[in-house]
Amino acid sequence: MLLPTVDSTNAEAFRRAPHLVGPCWILAGAQTAGRGRRARAWSSPVGNFYGTLVLKPSEPPAVVALRSFAAALALRDALATVTRTEAGLALKWPNDVLLNGGKVAGILLESQSAGQGVSALAIGIGVNLIGHPDPSMVEPGALRPVSVLSETGVRVTPETFLSHLAMAYAHWEEVFVSQGFAPLRTAWLAHAARIGEKIIARTGNDTREGIFETIDLAGNLVLRQDGQTRAIPAAEVFF
Repeated sequence: MLLPTVDSTNAEAFRRAPHLVGPCWILAGAQTAGRGRRARAWSSPVGNFYGTLVLKPSEPPAVVALRSFAAALALRDALATVTRTEAGLALKWPNDVLLNGGKVAGILLESQSAGQGVSALAIGIGVNLIGHPDPSMVEPGALRPVSVLSETGVRVTPETFLSHLAMAYAHWEEVFVSQGFAPLRTAWLAHAARIGEKIIARTGNDTREGIFETIDLAGNLVLRQDGQTRAIPAAEVFF
């Protein structure tokens, strides 16, 4: 579903979800109120990718949330396809894709509840295809924003990118549904940025510094500090 302009593709996804009977991709040419994690504004110049996949999952919420890793793997695969190289691509926990050390894409999962379950899941994806925010606009310590065009010289349209992304996501969704999270975890770790290195994880007013050891079977970040490990379910990670 291609729309010229929306406030945000995730918001549009939830407006349409009650009338959908199966998965649906929503692609917008522009967003007027795009947002990232923690309700941060998402820069939305025309020519970049703003898309949301709407699903109606049947698993418990904790399992549904693991689809962020399927989305990250699909994004990496799609970027490798359009740039014709895997060089420089890495995955940053919890939901960013890096290109040559800079942030090129982000993922935002949002859901609507139905009793103890999830009635609709929106997997929002933003990719800097041809432009990126000015580095002065990002918070101190955050990775520099980059675009596919600036880093590789490759120019790709949002529609073309969606065709590759949808195919890649369908693959990882099938793996997730049929085999569970374990193969996604293995694949994600194979492309993880800074694994085995010192990182900083911030949650609210709490800041922890340690070695990024792995992610566990619940998708939590596992940080080693002073010989002990700690599983962190949600945090902002800084290198």
